[in-house]
Amino acid sequence: MSEESRPAERIAERIAEARPAYLADIAAGAERFLEPRRSSCPWCGSRSLTTRLRTTDLLQHKPGRFVLDRCEDCGHTFQNPRLSAEGLEFYYRDFYDGLGEKKLGETFGSRTKMYRGRAESMLAHDPEPKTWLDVGTGHGHFCAAAREVLPATAFDGLDFTDGVELAQREGRVRHGYRGSFPDLAPDLAEGYDVVSMFHYLEHSTDPDRELRAALGAVRPGGHLLIEVPDPESRYARLLGRWWLPWLQPQHLHFVPVANLRARLTELGFTVVAEQHAEPHDPVDLLAAVWLALAHTAPREDAPWLPRPPGAARRALRAALLIAGVPVLIAATLLDRFAVRPLSHRLGLSNAYRIVARRE
Repeated sequence: MSEESRPAERIAERIAEARPAYLADIAAGAERFLEPRRSSCPWCGSRSLTTRLRTTDLLQHKPGRFVLDRCEDCGHTFQNPRLSAEGLEFYYRDFYDGLGEKKLGETFGSRTKMYRGRAESMLAHDPEPKTWLDVGTGHGHFCAAAREVLPATAFDGLDFTDGVELAQREGRVRHGYRGSFPDLAPDLAEGYDVVSMFHYLEHSTDPDRELRAALGAVRPGGHLLIEVPDPESRYARLLGRWWLPWLQPQHLHFVPVANLRARLTELGFTVVAEQHAEPHDPVDLLAAVWLALAHTAPREDAPWLPRPPGAARRALRAALLIAGVPVLIAATLLDRFAVRPLSHRLGLSNAYRIVARRE
């Protein structure tokens, strides 16, 4: 067997090994993956809800249908019904770790410029923080890049996956804490000059509890740095289910910026910066085209499929994806050179960033 074929063979073996467990989970019934539907907004308690989006899993293509509701009073958008504990385990399995670890690790590891920009956003407010906790750190790639901006800062990471343990072994973080932030926060009380949450709150089952945990972990005078998808982006409406930040079913909550500012103020923070252009990631059109192509093309092999696709289906998938290459290239050029310079002015920024000081 050639060296080139061994990784592909190993992936096929891992898929085959995982298939029985996935098929058993699916056979047991998908209804246990969702909690009962809410009749009120989890952010403000209003019962004035409308359905904003219905979609499927467009990235992994695991079975299931998901609904996002919007509160007509406060604008909060949330998954309803929400994933249960069993659902969270099922849909996260092999996404950030396992079969998905290599691909996601390579994607996150290649985004050094973006990570440096996130660290630089703190310089105007605290140019020399001594300690920094990155919540939802994954494999710690942000911390490794941020150390180039702030070489005197000690970076710790926290995550509920085993990626944080890898981050510590690789030296990307000083300490890696694995578990729930609210559960671990009492042991981290007032221990950090900066706590960051980059695209973390949207994954949480209870964003308010996460913000209270951050309040306890940040020392008085320290800062909380949050970046999340912007549900008020015009792209969220124009692209519908093909807008990548919806990321169903992993993303549970989408908080409008006014809501987050108000809640932080209630908790005792002062918002000192709000950014929209800087955190915009210019991939919306590219991602939308890719999601649509991948949805149309026959699926590649995955352990939640009853059997591997045959040669004809694999060939058809390859042909459809190759045919889409010109559109992918055009979408990339539009994202980077036409939309990016005007993203905030046009209301197309797909994320916002808040810097808040604990008083």
